[in-house]
Amino acid sequence: MQIWNIWVRISLKLYEKLLMLFSPLEQFSIFKLIPISFFGLDLSVTNSTLFAGISCLISFIFFNFICSNAKLVPSLWQSIAETLFEFVFYNVLSENIKKGGSAYFPIILTIFVYILSCNLIGMIPYSFTVTSHIVITLGLAIVAFTGINIIGLSIHGFHFFSLFLPGGAPLALAPLLIPIELVSYSFRVVSLALRLFANMMSGHCLLKILAGFAWTMLSAGGFLSVVHLLPLVVIFAIVGLELSIAFLQAYVFSVLLCIYLNDAISLH
Repeated sequence: MQIWNIWVRISLKLYEKLLMLFSPLEQFSIFKLIPISFFGLDLSVTNSTLFAGISCLISFIFFNFICSNAKLVPSLWQSIAETLFEFVFYNVLSENIKKGGSAYFPIILTIFVYILSCNLIGMIPYSFTVTSHIVITLGLAIVAFTGINIIGLSIHGFHFFSLFLPGGAPLALAPLLIPIELVSYSFRVVSLALRLFANMMSGHCLLKILAGFAWTMLSAGGFLSVVHLLPLVVIFAIVGLELSIAFLQAYVFSVLLCIYLNDAISLH
């Protein structure tokens, strides 16, 4: 009986491994690269940590190199950096923050470039998409949203809490409206995180499913080996779509942050 139980457990483990091997979710697995334990805390370097660090490093090196070697006649890389600067300043910041928005340009540009770097690095085969994990996107959203609230409190003091009572609403409705506005305001963080996480994860899952489908048809031989070109063409089209989504999600995240920041600065 004991041998049977051991055999069942081993079989289940192998079955789980095979499921993950062919599962579209396998690409999102987080595993330890350098195990580190400090007073009972697990501070191990994982693949997620590695690629998050690579994204930060690439962004830092790129802008540091461009800013330290700026010329009157811009090079190709300087033109790309200046285009990013102009896009974020005019299309993201100035369009959504009407008063004193330029003071927050560095942080909005940093968030935009970091998310864009993570998304684009995730498109490289055998890499890891950092923004496909809700923990990463939720952590980023919480930090950014906490900063927005601190800015609002530093500018308006306790008057900042008038944001939770719509302008012109009678005071008699305050006990009903304030909890509703507070819940709605709190869910901004969740919506920011979920939007980025869901879009990046779903796109990569679709690519993995179609790639597996095309490979299965090719391996079958015969007529199916010719028909496999159809999902292969679709894969190339979706890769182009994913590249545009990588840029679009960085843009949407930054725009929503600017809108929330404008609410904190201007109130009603």
